[in-house]
Amino acid sequence: MSVITLTSDYGLIDYRVSAVKGKILSLKEDIQIVDISHDIQAYDLLQTAYIVRNAYSFFPKGTVHIISVDSFFNKSRKSILYKADGHYFIAADNGVLSLIFFDQKPEAVYEITLNNRFDDEVTFTSTDIFVPVAVHLQNGGLPEVIGRKFKSPKQLSFPKPVFNESERMIIGEVMYVDNFGNVVSNISKSFFENCGIGSERFIIKFRNLALSRIYNRYTELVGNWQKEHEYHGKSAAIFNDAGLLELTIYKGNANSGAKTLFGLKVGENIFIEFQ
Repeated sequence: MSVITLTSDYGLIDYRVSAVKGKILSLKEDIQIVDISHDIQAYDLLQTAYIVRNAYSFFPKGTVHIISVDSFFNKSRKSILYKADGHYFIAADNGVLSLIFFDQKPEAVYEITLNNRFDDEVTFTSTDIFVPVAVHLQNGGLPEVIGRKFKSPKQLSFPKPVFNESERMIIGEVMYVDNFGNVVSNISKSFFENCGIGSERFIIKFRNLALSRIYNRYTELVGNWQKEHEYHGKSAAIFNDAGLLELTIYKGNANSGAKTLFGLKVGENIFIEFQ
């Protein structure tokens, strides 16, 4: 079955998400539409990249992903199509696709030329440009029909952790806060292990707090399941499903999670000192 996914910063109160779905169905009735998220913070490309990057690979090859974040139409800004990892990604040329694929080269990049001749009639990028392109691809159409090869899409720098060898310290930063208030850093498990070769002791420092252990999964911090309730509110560091260092509060939520209790925000530093 043909699949199109939707990711946007539209929210669910306004008409926009329904308009996009209606347009898809008006062009192709036999298609599966899947929402990845419509709760992206307005224009937040880093948050978008984290969510799409960790979701798209679970979909079948050939899926088309429409990314309507920071995508309002302007004649001076291109719409682009990435073919990467067997999937198609449609977005404005705002750098979000370079963030999703910061560590791999796309198979092809196209500037979308569909409807270029009718710029004055484009009022809503997602319905007027993105949807017709997505449906064209799911009907078996070639990318070359709706676009031309594009060599210079906008590039954004993905924030990377650094290792200070003299102080034996990793310096990372908060890059994402999830629905449970968990704070996700840009420090990967592989980077941590490579930097800490030969050292079993370390301290994770952030604000005026510190942790000295990293769990491999969220539930590992519960030592006795007969008394699981006693662990509610316990702070911990884990390597999450994406392989990134995450600060968490056990059974926390948006109001009582790590973001609130630790007071951390996106962009703040997290340090790991090896002993």
